[in-house]
Amino acid sequence: MEVMQVLHMNGGMGETSYANNSLLQRKVISMTKPITKAAVTALFSATDTTFGASLAIADLGCSSGPNTLFAMSEIISNVIELCEVTDHELPEFQVFLNDLPGNDFNTIFDSLLPRFQEKLSEQMKSKYGASATLSCFFNGVPGSFYGRLFARESLQLIHSSYSLMWLSQVPRGLEGNKGNIYMARSSPPGVIMAYYKQFQRDFSTFLECRGQELVMGGRMVLTLLGRRSDDPSSEECCSIWELLAIALNQMVSEGLIEEEKLESFNIPQYTPSPKEVRLEVQKQGSFSIDCLEVSEVNWSVFDTDLDPNVALEDGVYDLARCMRAVAEPLVLHHFGEEIIDEVFKRYKAQLAARMSTENPAFVNVVISLKKIA
Repeated sequence: MEVMQVLHMNGGMGETSYANNSLLQRKVISMTKPITKAAVTALFSATDTTFGASLAIADLGCSSGPNTLFAMSEIISNVIELCEVTDHELPEFQVFLNDLPGNDFNTIFDSLLPRFQEKLSEQMKSKYGASATLSCFFNGVPGSFYGRLFARESLQLIHSSYSLMWLSQVPRGLEGNKGNIYMARSSPPGVIMAYYKQFQRDFSTFLECRGQELVMGGRMVLTLLGRRSDDPSSEECCSIWELLAIALNQMVSEGLIEEEKLESFNIPQYTPSPKEVRLEVQKQGSFSIDCLEVSEVNWSVFDTDLDPNVALEDGVYDLARCMRAVAEPLVLHHFGEEIIDEVFKRYKAQLAARMSTENPAFVNVVISLKKIA
């Protein structure tokens, strides 16, 4: 699988699009607002050379949907607020939206961005008067963040949420991981190590590239899907893919999918522990750690006082569509279009069964970094 060509969320604005099925990711961004605001405040307070007439910020792994501009909107609002408090002149904003080439950039720039800019303009005028303007320039940057994307020392702030757990490639050496599509309790030790080594290479490369692109004192806030446990195959990080594997294995047993096809399908993802993230940052050496936190968000992101059965049904429906928006491009590329609806119908049933007896949660690892070298 060529990850760079295949990995992207479902585009467009349809029923199974990421744009309409990313409530979970939006909640995670909301949960990290205080950390992002602290990073912006620290950047603003540092020196005039770090924060001058213009501010260049990048969102890496922006995807396509309302969340694409949600984090950037919060950062811009934070800066406006800080400028107001300190009587600092508003900078011009240069915003870079990055994702792999398969991302639906057209929806961002044709539909989402014009509405966002109009709303931003209205907010400025209502707060500061009819003549108030905000210089904000948006750029799409297709490419892998496991390589250089920007000129040397051209950025002040980098944000990335729920992107860095995706690997640059499927690890080599996964033979023998029979019946699994990811790490699992039954995976041989060599498979677990192959995933971990790939994460180490990728995350180290990411830090090296961003260290070259950020100005000295620049900040970076990263949120990864992760785990608390020291065990990479623990249920807290692997069960979401284990349930998809069960659905696929059922279809193999019924002759709907070839076994060879299943055995060659592997999810290019690694969910690190805080300890693993810290270790790679310290080894690479370009950044100091301002903050490293772990949080959780339930698979069912609805906070509701409704009847528990109704809440469960809504939660399963939302998560099933969310996971389809994320995983469908990978599954479709490998298995073909004709079995897609059946795969996700069975996957939804597996999610419902798990959520009816347990209250599983996604674990988030959030790290705020400062460039020091």
